[in-house]
Amino acid sequence: MLALAVTAHLYPRLEAERFGAGRLTKIRAQAVSGRSCRLVAEELGLVELLLAAAPASAAPAAAAVVETERVLASVIEAVIGACYLSFGYERTAAAVIDAFAARIDEALEHPVDFKSALQEQLARDNEIVRYEVVEEQGPPHERSFVVEARAGSGATLGRGSGRSKKHAEQEAARLALQARGASRSR
Repeated sequence: MLALAVTAHLYPRLEAERFGAGRLTKIRAQAVSGRSCRLVAEELGLVELLLAAAPASAAPAAAAVVETERVLASVIEAVIGACYLSFGYERTAAAVIDAFAARIDEALEHPVDFKSALQEQLARDNEIVRYEVVEEQGPPHERSFVVEARAGSGATLGRGSGRSKKHAEQEAARLALQARGASRSR
């Protein structure tokens, strides 16, 4: 429901025939990412509501769990699903667009997809990129990852970290692009 509402909102704004489905897909993915869902959940006060609903005996564990992006993204999607079942598509889609408006605008103004940019750059050099998790740290509810972006030859292009594998991959790609830009400008 979340992705559908945002796609239906974005499609007429992006002139799909002119920009293509690829751009729509990238912008929508950024607008509904785990990071975006977490921010919206926090803005809507869901963290406080979840903590208030937790039994007192579970308060410390609940506080740790509701701070994770994955949990908040799942909660926001569950809330959207419940709203859809209770109020139907039109009302829920309007509320989703309202709640995610800042994230949608951010994705439109500052699209971020370093992985695609690195892949496209390497393809021009007949290279490929692959991502490998080289380190995982922390308990399951607070895991962080270190990922290396590697060329087909095995050379490390960039090393990034993040609270999810996707974020770590994006960071590795960003650093790889930065390093490639610096080496090409010499």
